[in-house]
Amino acid sequence: MNMMARVALDTEASAAAQQRRLTALNAARLMPGLPDADWRARLAGRHAAELEEGAFLEAACARVAQQAASAPTDPAGFVAWFEALRQTGPGQNDPLFPWLADTATMAQMRWFLAQEVAGEAGFDDLTALTMLRMPTRPKLELARNLWDEMGRGQARGMHGPMLGALAAHLELDLVDDETVWEAAALANTMAGLAFNRRYAFHAIGALGVVELTAPDRAALVAAGLARLGVGAGPRHYFALHAVLDVRHSAAWNAEVIGPLVASVPGCAVAIAEGALMRLACGAACFSRYRGEFAVIGCGAPHPTGGL
Repeated sequence: MNMMARVALDTEASAAAQQRRLTALNAARLMPGLPDADWRARLAGRHAAELEEGAFLEAACARVAQQAASAPTDPAGFVAWFEALRQTGPGQNDPLFPWLADTATMAQMRWFLAQEVAGEAGFDDLTALTMLRMPTRPKLELARNLWDEMGRGQARGMHGPMLGALAAHLELDLVDDETVWEAAALANTMAGLAFNRRYAFHAIGALGVVELTAPDRAALVAAGLARLGVGAGPRHYFALHAVLDVRHSAAWNAEVIGPLVASVPGCAVAIAEGALMRLACGAACFSRYRGEFAVIGCGAPHPTGGL
């Protein structure tokens, strides 16, 4: 094995090990529990993981800081810049998604979806964490968004269980060892931004850019599932997000991002950084998936655009 290949393997192993540690951290601190006598030891053990998480988030933020600094800081200008990320942001118009819609086999689609489920940190929980102590107008919109995520009070309409139902229908292999580290990094970035209040406005940007960019990707995944014979019920999660997130994004930009930029000095840069961090995570995932499928450069962007 040559030196470059060995370095690449070592880097891959190091990144994967770090994401396993951060995944364990998020599982431990976000899972409901009961009091016990060992809480002091667990907190002490968690401290090192939280320091590692802080360094991981700082490094991710530093990689996008220059681009984020170019964003306008007036509300109208910033919202326009933010909305343009749908076309210009990292990972947009990636050829992976038209390939999934038109070409992928069921085995390839199942592998892709297993990675996507692993990278799903729970939009409802992330929104609930992010909305804490936010100003009234943005908080109300976050609550409306959360209510939709929660199926407007109906279990059958909850978005998280819909994705779980698709995973069960397709019998996805959700073993952690089969998850590429880029998918785990996406989930850990989203959880880290939402959990740590110093990144609250970054979380606003990261969640908002998901609503902005997800609809076209969701539509293509739904098309691929339909082509492969998956029924309307199991694929409803993606079909729903192809439509609903368009409305969510418009409301998020008008009621959350614009008012925050107008009322909270300095938050525009933080929102921009969070959005770009999330997009960069997605771009890394898409590139890794294409490498796994050997479909790099697999065709022109799908005519719907905005992936």
